[in-house]
Amino acid sequence: MDAAFRTEMADGYKLDEPAITLGSPMLGDEVLTEVRVQLALARVNRHGLIAGATGTGKTKTLQVIAGQLSALGVPVFAVDVKGDLSGVGAPGDAADPKVVDRCKSLAWTFEAAGHPIEVLSLSGATGAHVRASVSSFGPLLLGKVLDLNETQTSILSLVYRYCDDQHLPLLDLADLRTTLKFLGSDDGKAVLDDLGGISPASLGVILRAIVTLEEEGADIFFGEPEFDVNELLRTTSDGRGIVTLLEVADVMDRPRLYSTFVLWMLAQLFENLPEVGDIPKPKLGFFFDEAHLLFNHASEALLEEIERTARLIRSKGVGVYFVTQAPTDVPSSVLSQLGNRIQHALRAFTPDDADALRKTARTFPMTEHYDIERTITSLGIGEALVTVLSPKGVPTPLAATRLIPPDSRMAPLTAQEIAQVVAASPLQARYGTAIDRESAHEIITARLVAARQAAEATAQAAASASGGVAGPVTTGGAPADPTAPYGGMTRREYEAQIRRQARDAERERARQAREAQREHNAQERAERAAERQRQKTIETGLRTAGRVVTSRAGQSILRGVFDTIFGGRR
Repeated sequence: MDAAFRTEMADGYKLDEPAITLGSPMLGDEVLTEVRVQLALARVNRHGLIAGATGTGKTKTLQVIAGQLSALGVPVFAVDVKGDLSGVGAPGDAADPKVVDRCKSLAWTFEAAGHPIEVLSLSGATGAHVRASVSSFGPLLLGKVLDLNETQTSILSLVYRYCDDQHLPLLDLADLRTTLKFLGSDDGKAVLDDLGGISPASLGVILRAIVTLEEEGADIFFGEPEFDVNELLRTTSDGRGIVTLLEVADVMDRPRLYSTFVLWMLAQLFENLPEVGDIPKPKLGFFFDEAHLLFNHASEALLEEIERTARLIRSKGVGVYFVTQAPTDVPSSVLSQLGNRIQHALRAFTPDDADALRKTARTFPMTEHYDIERTITSLGIGEALVTVLSPKGVPTPLAATRLIPPDSRMAPLTAQEIAQVVAASPLQARYGTAIDRESAHEIITARLVAARQAAEATAQAAASASGGVAGPVTTGGAPADPTAPYGGMTRREYEAQIRRQARDAERERARQAREAQREHNAQERAERAAERQRQKTIETGLRTAGRVVTSRAGQSILRGVFDTIFGGRR
């Protein structure tokens, strides 16, 4: 093996501090087994990218890193899209022929180990149910989720302020929906005026956005008990970091739910974790498996939030890692914040693939030992180009690396094993059962019921005093049950009402625009008629006076005089 390569690898990856071992460098078919490609534990919070084509071993690389972080006392949170990562919770099989062969080629001693895991779920079907209250989002973050413009977001801020002042907890989307519906009704007109004369049409836009979010399945994420992000930072009694897996396979057909959760989780981590600067051991490793699915459906607001988090959350001791198929799947603004890269094989079957391959190759450090484009396409399963940040903060030499096998099970846990993990988890006891306490929906509905009953009592008293008989006060048809969802209406009736309100508001805006245009046109016609009359008067005067004044100079003076007399300008 080339002596210069051997020296560069030995010097570049020599560490005297705790580190994550990834594998050994390769040159051609030879493996430099006396050198280990390592990532210093203190540099894990510099964020990273694990990329490569399907089937090249990205998820197992994640499993290698997650297992070692856990063993070193660092908690891990990972979004498990396909359920492949759950195997980290059980020991690996030392007799597996593939494991035996890989360990032999690397001169690696395999020690099987399982790691403590927790399983979370956005739907509650496969783990402890993760929920968040509408209040915890705040108007700015929720405005991003609903894709509201600045004006609509400011209106939402006023609604939040009103709920705070009136002690109306916003826990789920029904609370916010009921509040908006109340403010847009005749009962809430006075409140709306106090808030600054908000247009009911603007409230209707926000209501429609909320209904759309509910229809896309995101309503199951809102409610109580609210998940505490500090649960992700737990360790076991013996000091091992807990690996928390978010199983999202059952909700990947609802991208708005997934994006909403990610936006909230990143915001909560950023807001709640204290600044710690550079520390010897990160507080959390955060991994997005199949991150291209996240970015494919990401709104502009989500991309901005991820970029902001990647820039700033490093100083809070959190390392964020994106696992995806190609580096081009991740926005450039996010890629520029990543210091650690593990690039598995890429395949170029189309011109677009070839272009992506060339772009990827140009982003690696220069090296005399590899033709990067050719090396990326020739890597085998469980092999990758690696460059990470050294303890000095500079990139390590680029190394084609044969990766070690994970010490945990290569296959996922069975459904029965996952059920046992969930049943024994303290998180299931804390978050498994939904809590429906009194909140804005119930309070506003109760106030409306009380007001209606008071009105009926007043009407009955007035009728008795006059000798008449008064019936119950209704708005037509059968009396509605105000305590029912959607204010006594079915979902279809409620949505029809929202559509009618929007149509009415649009017709009113169109009518006002037509009226303004008619007034403008009438004013223009009046001005043109006045101008024509003025010119006619001037011309008549000129013709009459012209019979006396025949010179051009005299007629010019006469025109100036007439212009002055009849409102013209000199």
